Amino acid sequence: MKLSELKELLPQLQNVAFELPNGGWVPEHFHVTEVGLVTRHFIDCGGTIRNEQVVNFQLWNANDYEHRLKPQRLLNIIRLSEEKLGIPNLDIEVEYQGDTIGKYGLGFANDHFVLESKTTACLAEDACGLPAKNAQGNLAEQPASSCCGGGSC
Repeated sequence: MKLSELKELLPQLQNVAFELPNGGWVPEHFHVTEVGLVTRHFIDCGGTIRNEQVVNFQLWNANDYEHRLKPQRLLNIIRLSEEKLGIPNLDIEVEYQGDTIGKYGLGFANDHFVLESKTTACLAEDACGLPAKNAQGNLAEQPASSCCGGGSC
């Protein structure tokens, strides 16, 4: 979800709620402790230099059981962040503390936000020597001329 989509949804809501990927919920007394612009400048395993940016929201479960973040308050926090940090209309990534800090994509369904699981992937499969996928989506046999030098990975 892009920041502009979130800003369009908030005025239509009575409450701000986040569903976890496992079907559980972020407690309704959560805090948004950070809104920021996160930049990743990195090189992938194929040697390509990459630069990615996301808008980051950090949710925190405090013992402040009377706290309830209302949609208009979150919208005000977002607007202040855009103004002070120059945040553009980018995809949103949400951080939330589970066993460790989890990073999630953001979706929306049935009047609430949904934290969507993210996965890692090789960004340079063609340069890395990963085996091609066959028609069934299974990995085919690894080519002998991979970057691993004939199976020495």
